Amino acid sequence: MSGSELLTDVIRGWVADPSSAVEYAEEVEGRWAIRVRQEARPYTTVWWTPGERSIRFEAYVLPLPSDTPAAMLYQCLVRNRDTWRVRFAVDRREGAVLLVGRIPVECLTRDELELALGEVYETIEVAYPSLVRLFGERETSP
Repeated sequence: MSGSELLTDVIRGWVADPSSAVEYAEEVEGRWAIRVRQEARPYTTVWWTPGERSIRFEAYVLPLPSDTPAAMLYQCLVRNRDTWRVRFAVDRREGAVLLVGRIPVECLTRDELELALGEVYETIEVAYPSLVRLFGERETSP
């Protein structure tokens, strides 16, 4: 089974599982968008992009504030020390703060996909409330 086929199979399983926090998935131009229910905010959308050598994934966190970008970036870099599969990054086009990760195809398993999604979920749960409080963001969309 190719990496793309495994990813598709696992995502369909997440959506079909009533105990899963994944409530929606759609394939869009070769990428998968899945919506995950969260407690810290209503949901997070995680984009999965299969490639020849790896599966990339990313999730929007917050816009980068224009008045205090260095402070937010500092907090994100500090948090990067505690993550394994995901890391905070800044989107080149929009300047938004993202969580990003990559799984090499040779390491791709159902368990690894579960662990990656779990780490996105947990990192949002832990980081989002304090980042919102710290920078006073009122309206952010996942």
